[in-house]
Amino acid sequence: MDIHSTYADTHIPRQTPRGRYLFVLSLTALGVVYGDIGTSPLYAIRECFHGTHSITATPENILGVLSLIFWSLIIVISIKYLVFVLRADNHGEGGILSLAALATPIKPSGRTEKWIVIALGVFGAALLYGDGVLTPAISVLGAMEGLSVATPVLTPYIVPITIAILIGLFLLQSRGTAGIGKIFGPVTLLWFSVLAVLGLAQIFHYPYVLTAVNPFHGVDFFIRNGWHGFIILGSVFLVVTGGEALYADMGHFGIRPIRLAWFTIVLPALLLNYFGQGALLLEDPEMAVNPFYRLAPAWALYPMILLATAAAVIASQAVISGAFSLTMQAVQLGLIPRLKITHTSSKEYGQIYLPAVNWALMTGCIAVVLGFHTSSSLAAAYGIAVTSTMVITTVLFYVVARQRWNWGFLPIAALCLFFLIIDLAFFGANIIKVLDGGWFPLLLAVIVFIVMMTWKKGRSILQRRIQKETQLLEGFLHDIAKEKLTRVSGLAVFMNGNATRTPPALLHNLEHNKVLHERVLFVTVKTRPIPYIEAEERIKFEHLSNGFSRLKIYYGYMEDPNIPRELANIAQPGFVFKPEETTYFLGRETIISTRKYSGMALWREKLFSLISRNARSATAYFGIPADRVVELGEQVEI
Repeated sequence: MDIHSTYADTHIPRQTPRGRYLFVLSLTALGVVYGDIGTSPLYAIRECFHGTHSITATPENILGVLSLIFWSLIIVISIKYLVFVLRADNHGEGGILSLAALATPIKPSGRTEKWIVIALGVFGAALLYGDGVLTPAISVLGAMEGLSVATPVLTPYIVPITIAILIGLFLLQSRGTAGIGKIFGPVTLLWFSVLAVLGLAQIFHYPYVLTAVNPFHGVDFFIRNGWHGFIILGSVFLVVTGGEALYADMGHFGIRPIRLAWFTIVLPALLLNYFGQGALLLEDPEMAVNPFYRLAPAWALYPMILLATAAAVIASQAVISGAFSLTMQAVQLGLIPRLKITHTSSKEYGQIYLPAVNWALMTGCIAVVLGFHTSSSLAAAYGIAVTSTMVITTVLFYVVARQRWNWGFLPIAALCLFFLIIDLAFFGANIIKVLDGGWFPLLLAVIVFIVMMTWKKGRSILQRRIQKETQLLEGFLHDIAKEKLTRVSGLAVFMNGNATRTPPALLHNLEHNKVLHERVLFVTVKTRPIPYIEAEERIKFEHLSNGFSRLKIYYGYMEDPNIPRELANIAQPGFVFKPEETTYFLGRETIISTRKYSGMALWREKLFSLISRNARSATAYFGIPADRVVELGEQVEI
C-alpha cells in the first residue's frame, strides 16, 4: 500500500536521527507506516484455513503456512524493502511515483523517451487507489467481526456498524489529523504489544510451532498440496500487504526510524502473533473460524475488539492520507487535472485534505462493504492491486539501480530476478481471485490509469497546438517596440506555459483592448521530478526590455504553488510588487475534440475535453486572488 501519510512533518531534516528524536520518529512511524501490515493478523491466518480458497488445518499444513508467512516477512519486507528499495531515495521521498521519477523524468504535459517506464509508474499509482478503497473496508470489517465471536446476536449489526465507523472517519478528514495523530503511535505500540503477548502466551502451550521457522516446512507444503498449495499463497500474501508503505513514507520519517521500528517492534510482534495463532490451531483446528480473537481470554474479548477497531481506524487513516498525498503528486506531475487541496494545519505542511478524493474513497468503501459483507469475501478482492504494484516496484528498482547507480548487471539482475520470482508467485496466486472480486481493484486501476494517461497526453497535444499559434517571445518584443501602444499603470502578470513563446492571453488582450501595462511579467511554473526545491533555486528572474520581465518558478512534486507569495519574495533591482496594483491575466482554453488532428482516439479527446471543463481553475490552483484576475478564453481544436 503506497502511503504518503501526512501525520508527520513532510520534510524530515537531513541529519541522522539519534536518541530521543529517533525514538519519537520510530514511535510515530508505528502508527503511520505499519498500521496496515499491523492489522493483517485479524484475517491472514483465518483466510488460509477458513477462507474462500482455504486448506485443511492439519499439523503439516499449519507448519507449512507459518513457514511461508515467516519467510515472506523476512524476504519481502525485511530484505527487499527495508534493505534495498529504501535505498532509492528521490531527494528524501519514496513511493512508486518517486521511483518512476528516479527511473526517468516525468514532465507535466511533456514527452518522454521512456514512456514504458512512465506507464508502469502511473499504473502502479493507479492500482493503489483500489488498495485505498479496500484497506479501510477490510480492516474495520475484520475488527468488527469480533462481535460475532463475542455473541452471535450482534452478527447482523456488523455491517451497519462498520459503515457508520467509515462514514465518521471520512467526515473527520476535513478537520485534519494533527490532534488525534499524536495518539496513533502510542495506540499502535499498545496494539503490537498485545499481539506479542497473546501470541507468546499460546506458544508456551505448544512451543513445537516454532519449528515452522525451518524453510523445509514451506517446501514440503508445496510438494504435498501442489496447485492448492500455490493458491494458498494468495492468502499468505495478506501478511505483507503493507509493504509499499515502508518505501512511500521514507520522506516523512527517514530510513533509520522505519527500520528500527520494524526490527525491534513490528516484526517480532507479528511473528509471535502468527505463530501463536498457529499453535492455537495445532491444539484445536476448529478455531480456524477466527483464530485471532480466539487467542484472547473471554474477559478480554470486548477490549480486544475496541483495540482492534482503533488499530483498523489508524490503518484506514494512513491509507486515506496516503491517497491525498499521492493525488497531490499526480497533480504536480501533470498526471491528473488540478483539484482543490486544503491545508488543515498551519504548522505541518503535509496535513492536506482533498474533498474529491475523500468522497470518492468513502463511496467506494461503503460500496465494497455492502457488496462483500464479510472480510473473508473482501480478502478475495484484496491483494491483486498490491501484488501488481510490488512487481512494478521491482522492475523500476532494477532500472534505477542499473542506470542511476551503475550497479553491475549480473548482481542486480540476479537480485531483482529473485524478488521478481517471489512477486510473480504472489501475483499468480492472487490473479485467480479476479472472478471472486479481484476485478474491482483492477477495474478501478484501469479507469484511473486511462484518465491519467489521457490527461498527460492531452495536455501535451494542447500545449503543442497552442505553441503553433503563438510567436517566439523575442520576436514579439522586437515587434512591440516599434508600435506606439497606450501603457497603463500597474503590473500585468501573464501566466505562460512556455517561457520562450508569447502567452496567448497577451495577444488576445492586445487584440481586444489595445493597451499594455507599464510593467509586464511573464510567469512560467515548472514542476521538477524531485519532491522539494531549495529556496535559492525556486525562482529565476530576468529583465527583458521595454518594461517586460520574465520569471521562472520551480516546484517539486510534493509542493503546491502560490504565485503571489513568490512575487513578494523577489528581490531584484527595479522590481516592485504591490498586490493592489497587480492584475493577473490567464488563458482559459475550451477544448474541441475533432478528427482533424491525429494524436489520440476521438473518445479520448472527448474524455480529455470533459476532464478539462471540470478541472479546478488556474486561479485557485496558483493561489491568485480572484478579484485580481482577468481570464481570456479561446477555443482549441485537438
